Amino acid sequence: MAGDSGKKEEMSKVKIISTSHVKPGKMIGRKECQLVTFDLPYLAFHYNQKLLFYKCGEFEEKVEKLKDGLRVVLEEFYQLADKLGKDEDGVFRVEYDDDMDGVEVVEATAMEIGIEELAAEDGTASFKDLIPYNGVLNLEGLHRPLLSVQVTKLKDGVAMGCAFNHAILDGTSTWHFMSSWAQICSGSNSVSVSPFLERTKVRNTRVKLDLSLPPNPVNGDADQGPQLREKLFRFSEAAIDKIKSKVNSTPPSDSSKPFSTFQSLAYHVWHHVTLARELKPQDYTVFTLFADCRKRVDPPMPESYFGNLIHAIFTVTAAGLLSANPPQFGASLVQKAIEAHNAKAIEERNKEWEAAPKIFEYKDAGVNCVAVGSSPRFKVYDVDFGWGKPEGVRSGSNNRFDGMVYLYQGKSGGRSIDVEIALEAGALEKLEKDKEFVLEV
Repeated sequence: MAGDSGKKEEMSKVKIISTSHVKPGKMIGRKECQLVTFDLPYLAFHYNQKLLFYKCGEFEEKVEKLKDGLRVVLEEFYQLADKLGKDEDGVFRVEYDDDMDGVEVVEATAMEIGIEELAAEDGTASFKDLIPYNGVLNLEGLHRPLLSVQVTKLKDGVAMGCAFNHAILDGTSTWHFMSSWAQICSGSNSVSVSPFLERTKVRNTRVKLDLSLPPNPVNGDADQGPQLREKLFRFSEAAIDKIKSKVNSTPPSDSSKPFSTFQSLAYHVWHHVTLARELKPQDYTVFTLFADCRKRVDPPMPESYFGNLIHAIFTVTAAGLLSANPPQFGASLVQKAIEAHNAKAIEERNKEWEAAPKIFEYKDAGVNCVAVGSSPRFKVYDVDFGWGKPEGVRSGSNNRFDGMVYLYQGKSGGRSIDVEIALEAGALEKLEKDKEFVLEV
C-alpha cells in the first residue's frame, strides 16, 4: 500500500495560515426564507465540494481580490452568508442578519503541490486537504457557515476549494454563484443575472422535520461498506460522437426523439459499470439522475432560481436485459424516465414526500445503482476571476458512494465530457481495462 502512504504525505503538505469571514458589502437587515420540499431531503447529505485550480502567481493579491469580489457578490447572493435555522413551528429556513459571520475564507499553502499533479490526479485523495468540510453534514449549517472557501497557494498556482451547503442550493445555483463572483473579480460592477431568491414561489408547503445531528457528525467518510475508488475518465469529442452514433444507430422503436448526448452517455456508463460489477442476469440495477426541474414545474421557474430545484429520477431493469439488448433498450429507459417527469409527476412526488417526509441517504439511490449528478452543461471552465480559466475542475470526496458519477464539461471544450466515477475497487479496475468503455479514439 505504498500508494496510500504517499497520499497521506501529500495531504500533510497543506498548511493552514489563517481563517477569516466575509460578509456582504452593505447592510441587508434581517432576512428569513423557508426551505421548501425541493431542499429538505438533502439535509443529511454532506456539503457539496468543488475544487478549481489555476496557474497564476501573486497569491496575496489574488486572495484580497477574491474577498473584495465576494463582498460585492454576497450583496445579491446573501443567502450563502446565512445560517440554517428553524421557526417556532420547527420548519427549517435560511436566516440572515447583518451581525452573522458570513462566508468562511481559509488561506493555506501547499508549496510542494503543483498544478500538473492535481491535473493528473484521477482520484480524490490528494484533494482532501485542499477543500474544507470533509464529512460535514448539511444539517450542521445550523451552526456553521453555509459556504466555506479555502484558497491554497501552490508551487505554481492557486487552488480554490469550495464547500457549499447542499440543503440550500443545487448545481445550477452553485455555478450561477461562481460565475457571478468571477465576473465581479474580472471587473464587472454588478452581477449580470441576479438570483431569484423567493423559493416559496415554487412550493410553500410548510414541512416540519424533527432532525438532530448524529452523536459524531463529522464522520462522513467513515470506513463503511466496500472499499471505494474514484477515477476520472476523459471522453473526447470523437469518443462522445462515437457513443452517441452507436446508441442512435437503431432509432427507438416507438418513433420517439433521437437519444441526446446525455442519454447516450448515461446508457454507456450504466451498461459498462453493470458489466464491471459482474452482476447475475436476474440482479436488478437502478439508474438515477438528478434532473433540473426549473422548466418542468408549473409555472416554470427562471434559470436564476436560487435553491434546490432538482428531483432524483429512477429507472430500473435486470442486469441481463441491459447487457443482452441493443443500446437502444437502456437508452430508451433513461429517455422515458426523463420525459415522464413532467409537472404532474413532480407535483405527485412532492405531495407524497410532504405526507411522509424522508431524508435522503445514499442507499436510497437504489440497488446496484449508477447515479449521475452535476452536468456537462455547467460552464465550469468559464469561471475566470481575472487570471485565466481553470486548469481543472473536480468534485471533492464528500457525497461519494458506490455508483456515484459526476459529469463535467471537458477541459478541451466542445462536446468533450469528463466523467468522475466512484466504484467498489474491484469493479473500477475492470472498468479501467474495458476498452469499449474507455474508447481512446
